[in-house]
Amino acid sequence: MIARRRLLAATLATPLAAPALAQAPWPNRPVKVIVGFPPGGSLDVMTRLACEQMTQRLGQSFIVETRSGASGNIGAEAVARAVPDGYTIGTVSMHNVVINPMLFTRLPFDPEGDFAWISAMWDIPNVCAVSAQHCPAKTLAEFLDWAKQRPGGISYGSSGVGTTIHLSGAYLLLRNGISATHVAFRGAAQTVPAILSGDIQVAVDNLASYTGVIGDGSIRALAVTARERWPLLPQVPTMIEAGQGDFDVSPWHLWAGPAAMPREIIDRISREVRAAWADPALQRRAIEIGARLTGSTPEEAKARLKAETPRWAEMVRISGAKPE
Repeated sequence: MIARRRLLAATLATPLAAPALAQAPWPNRPVKVIVGFPPGGSLDVMTRLACEQMTQRLGQSFIVETRSGASGNIGAEAVARAVPDGYTIGTVSMHNVVINPMLFTRLPFDPEGDFAWISAMWDIPNVCAVSAQHCPAKTLAEFLDWAKQRPGGISYGSSGVGTTIHLSGAYLLLRNGISATHVAFRGAAQTVPAILSGDIQVAVDNLASYTGVIGDGSIRALAVTARERWPLLPQVPTMIEAGQGDFDVSPWHLWAGPAAMPREIIDRISREVRAAWADPALQRRAIEIGARLTGSTPEEAKARLKAETPRWAEMVRISGAKPE
């Protein structure tokens, strides 16, 4: 009798236990999105725009968490080491997984094995910028001629050794036979005043940081590094149009998760990103910030990383940047 009662109790309890064991559909709580660079920059602003859209589309909060430092490696490591349950992803720069392996003898993550690529997110092109007061050149060709004639050469600024800004500047100047000294700053907040004062002569820097000073005429834009002209600067040619061959090297960013992240969650986020980015109003908003929305499948993001590696390797070689 006791055994029969125990069996009956177990049978009655089973239907109640099953729902507790079932996993609720993703997402059923907030999703953390890690950014490896300081707040307020274009990367942070664009990530918040993406989180805003995902929150609206998926009904759960997507929350930015800053983990800056070590040229973005700290943030990338946090993504790679996260629990692979879809509740921690991150904005990873192409720089972290393509360029940094060429510049650091050791990285805290494996660029090929530690990440699940979700989607390309946006391109942020660079612009060749000079002072309207201290440089007479009106075109890129005029600037290159002017620079070659300066007895002591010129200096160009960037936000640090091995950054896409440093590599873009070196690639332009050194392959055109210009004697140039690289000056590293902490960011555009220091680089722009150095150009305006004439302390440095040029920077090939993120367009997003220069739209204001280009608009007021204090800095002259000579060319953009994107394949197409920038919608807000239709008068400024691309590097290709300005005679610089295949100079199409816009820095870009991806969303990624840890390697073991479930494929169904990866695909869900990728689909939602592409659907959100199709909105013309969002595209215009991104252009105003200084970015061009992309979006991709995971496979397309991985293929782009692989395709661009040789080009950036050549730029690292030309720049003379050394591993740390």
